[in-house]
Amino acid sequence: MRFQNTSRRSFLRLGTSVLALPFLETFASARNLAATPPKRMIFLGGGFGFTKQTFYPKKAGPFAEIGMTEGLAPLKRHLNDLTMVSNLTNLGATNPHGGSSSYLTGANVAGTPGKRFFNSISCDQLAAKHLGKDTRYPSLILSANEEDGMQNSGHGAGLSLSWDADGNPIPGINTPLALYRQLFATAADSGSQLQSQLKEKQSILDVVRLDGQHMKRTLSKNDNEKLDEYFTGIRQVEKGLERQAIWADTPKPKAPFDAPDEGISGEEAIHLMYDMIIVALQTGMTNVVTYRQPVTSLLSGMGITLKAHSLSHYGFSEPRTEASRQRDQKCSTLLAHFIDRLKEAKDSDGSRLFDNCILSYGSNLRSGHELKNVPAILSGGAAKNIKHGSHLILPKADTPLANYWLTLMQQADVPVQNFSHSTGNIPQLLS
Repeated sequence: MRFQNTSRRSFLRLGTSVLALPFLETFASARNLAATPPKRMIFLGGGFGFTKQTFYPKKAGPFAEIGMTEGLAPLKRHLNDLTMVSNLTNLGATNPHGGSSSYLTGANVAGTPGKRFFNSISCDQLAAKHLGKDTRYPSLILSANEEDGMQNSGHGAGLSLSWDADGNPIPGINTPLALYRQLFATAADSGSQLQSQLKEKQSILDVVRLDGQHMKRTLSKNDNEKLDEYFTGIRQVEKGLERQAIWADTPKPKAPFDAPDEGISGEEAIHLMYDMIIVALQTGMTNVVTYRQPVTSLLSGMGITLKAHSLSHYGFSEPRTEASRQRDQKCSTLLAHFIDRLKEAKDSDGSRLFDNCILSYGSNLRSGHELKNVPAILSGGAAKNIKHGSHLILPKADTPLANYWLTLMQQADVPVQNFSHSTGNIPQLLS
């Protein structure tokens, strides 16, 4: 099936349908995945929060009793499989313009006077150390290219939501086409060709490292710090090459549809990213996914000309408020579609992929410049001790967001007793 002559919207409809579930089950059988599927973790993050008046529930309790707000209404068909948690605050976020930099880390990214920006490991990378040991990609890190930059999309510094053990940003895959090429087999994926490419890349990295070490002797302290950051990036590339070498003789699956166009963005990009996440999880390529989602291109695709940052400051502006409410519903509609796909997809033992996933969706801000009480929507059936279907207002205001991440990691059987500034798990989440 070819898509070159179809519109982007038609491509998406077709693309969604051709990710046929029996086809993916065949992939799973070919990989001889475990009879008991592993637990997966999915972290989805948007920027700038949501409309305070119409997105957030006012009361605690089962959604079946308190109802769904206007902003959450598109998720109504999944109300029994959702938990919304209120009173969470990222204690490391001290700057409303800091974006998603510390969303999954909880670190004080403002640093201390006279010190440069720093961060710590993100919870997805901590989880990947345990859940990703036997997968082609320890974690699948996705982001987006935005025409006005990620700062204006509410995400701030960094290259994705993910940060390594040294607090360095990890680059994300920014386009559906790049993800497609990462996941699916191509003519250049033969074992011999890949080994040759790996050797060539490794030799280039060796030259860069030698040149850099020579330069360090003549550089200032600040320049040496920048060079150290650069070497850290080189090391990340080397680790990726080492992983590729291990998997060089294990073929990737063939693509179930043709490569998407290079210019796809906004809602269409999110749809494609979501559908390819399903493939990656089903075929055992990864068990941990993060996705720093586009904001600006989503708005422009909706016909909203306001910038994402100005939209977040809707105040008493009726046009801005209306645009913000439309954005909320679009985000919920996209999330509902993703949950649909997780429920439709079959895992290696015939169970729903949804039942083996822990999915968290949220944002670094509540609304405007509000850093406290950030949104957290939880779904998926892998957290067996969490009963879904309600809005939970935690008894203590400013409960550390790190407690939430700690609880989710523990529910995924990640052997961790604390994380960032956590003070313990969240017992109210556990049945």
